Amino acid sequence: MKDSDIINLYWEREEKAIAATAEKYGRYCYSIAYNILYNHEDAEECVNNTYLGAWDSMPPHRPDCLSVWLGKITRNISLNRYKQYHTKKRGCGQTELVLTELEECIPSQENVEQVVDEMFFVEAINRFLYAQPEQKRNIFIRRYWYLSPIRDIAKAYGMSESKAASLLFRMRNKLKAYLEKEGILL
Repeated sequence: MKDSDIINLYWEREEKAIAATAEKYGRYCYSIAYNILYNHEDAEECVNNTYLGAWDSMPPHRPDCLSVWLGKITRNISLNRYKQYHTKKRGCGQTELVLTELEECIPSQENVEQVVDEMFFVEAINRFLYAQPEQKRNIFIRRYWYLSPIRDIAKAYGMSESKAASLLFRMRNKLKAYLEKEGILL
């Protein structure tokens, strides 16, 4: 089923929308939730909450890209669940590790409030990422958006874990320098 058809089902308040969403994007949403929480039951619950979130927000919202929109809902729900638990035992410390890695090149909460236009910040990151070679960009996104473990990324791209970690380290440093050049306070 096409995304536009699924979105229309939500707008028509047809319960088939949830089944169609689960069929097409269930595994995608589950992988996002699981990479954050490392718990099957919690990941499944977050995916179900994603369907509820989609149901509650359509209408009035009509997403341009359903997969990205569902991924964002899943990610936010999963990160909120992670914050509730916030122990190193759950998630094998992976989420905390990823967030710690980005601390040096992403503004703190106080500084984010000082950034007048949040979209400028998002656009700056997007410009940085799209200026990178596709493989590096994809590795960065897999690590910091999908929160994939370095070992999984290394395996997917046929490289050693140390090479993947080194590549991510260099990209974080480049991002930090790029954001500073753009005038974003860190």
